[in-house]
Amino acid sequence: MSAAAAAESPLVRIRGLRKSFGAHQVLDGVDLDVRRGEVTVLLGPSGSGKSTLLRTINHLERPDAGFVEVSGDIIGYRYHAGRLHELGNRSITRQRARIGMVFQQFNLFPHLTVVENLVEAPVAVRGVPRRQAAARAGELLERVGLAGRGDAYPKQLSGGQQQRVAIARALAMDPDLLLFDEPTSALDPELVGEVLAVIKDLADSGMTMIVVTHEIGFAREVADTVVFLDEGRIVESGAPAEVLARPRHERARAFLAAVL
Repeated sequence: MSAAAAAESPLVRIRGLRKSFGAHQVLDGVDLDVRRGEVTVLLGPSGSGKSTLLRTINHLERPDAGFVEVSGDIIGYRYHAGRLHELGNRSITRQRARIGMVFQQFNLFPHLTVVENLVEAPVAVRGVPRRQAAARAGELLERVGLAGRGDAYPKQLSGGQQQRVAIARALAMDPDLLLFDEPTSALDPELVGEVLAVIKDLADSGMTMIVVTHEIGFAREVADTVVFLDEGRIVESGAPAEVLARPRHERARAFLAAVL
């Protein structure tokens, strides 16, 4: 593929994605494209499939059908003899290194300092020299407004600070794509803004992101595309001015009326 063609192709290409847990169908034929440098915000009621969609993108959940392609690679699989075959854990880990994920609950290692939390994955997965990884960690902590807190332990930080460390940890792997699963939902209201400010800065820098959130103001200000899911299907997708101001689907209208 030429450089020009690669630039035109979506960074993320999802086709026919289905996922069930027992008899419950959580994703029901999702198709989605995300272009490089774009911010896509996923909205929808609880249980609509938003978090499961994120987790299938980096193969934390194995899809039942369909596929996810990031940077031209099908995540979790390879083609052989005309069929998809699941990759081994080591190969999947290498693919995940290009897809950063920030969870609701921070998921920092409590027994490691902030810098050690940032250094661990680049050293273990990418083989980055520890001194180089530590220097990069310092740069990232400054970027998220936590310069000088590298020797602190997670329990010594506020929830907002811990979430900013989690964002810096995801960035430490130099990912092509960042996934955010309701990154402010576990925070006290006064701490939400400091985390959203970091995500907005990433958007301004051209980072490709898919964000699950109920922060409608953030979606309106930062998203290139807003996607509304209901019962595992995308029922509405478009620019924020369209989807948030003039939703066409009844379920989207009801959801937005309840949260605005």
